[in-house]
Amino acid sequence: MPDTSACHQLDSGENSHQAIEPRIIYPGTPVVLITSTNPDGSANLAPMSSFWALGWTALLGLGRGGQTCGNLERTGECVINLPGPRLWQAVERLAPLSGKDPPPPHVRAYGGRFERDKFAAAGLAAISSDLVRPPRVRECDLQIEGRVVAIRPLEHEPDAAAVEVRVLRVHASQGILKADGRQVDPSRWHPLLYNFRRYHGLGAELGRSFREGR
Repeated sequence: MPDTSACHQLDSGENSHQAIEPRIIYPGTPVVLITSTNPDGSANLAPMSSFWALGWTALLGLGRGGQTCGNLERTGECVINLPGPRLWQAVERLAPLSGKDPPPPHVRAYGGRFERDKFAAAGLAAISSDLVRPPRVRECDLQIEGRVVAIRPLEHEPDAAAVEVRVLRVHASQGILKADGRQVDPSRWHPLLYNFRRYHGLGAELGRSFREGR
């Protein structure tokens, strides 16, 4: 039998936990800017913070009624752009904007509006991608070109979808690379994080995984 005495001691001590119901669960997730192609051939740019990656597969959490999800369903292509902390204000300028006219009800509910040229509205620049049609965001130090593999509705979030993306190519600015020019240097790359609806950067390094360099 496992020894649970330490757990019982913690549960009954001053550091015990309590059940809560947060309005939304974003416990420090990376912010990304998704570029996709609109039906008229123009580029759509949208911020999101439901993103994770495993190997060369990325998973995006998107609202099904937005322009981005519609574009991905139609074209199967996107670029996942990762901004650093200095771009948080540009990200926030994008937050109330929609590429859909009229905007989805949830966007209108918080005062959002339609915007055709989101790059200009955010003060960002578009540059060509290598393998997909949507452009990259020049100011983002990491840019990931990808192709959609599957779009799945979420069972308990009917207005949202999980989008599986196969990574085709990764671009990194020279300023965040190691001396060999092949790998990202974690001491130079600092992603913008979304922490319970507030923007944060990384703190000081705490340690390194045993798998680093393998």
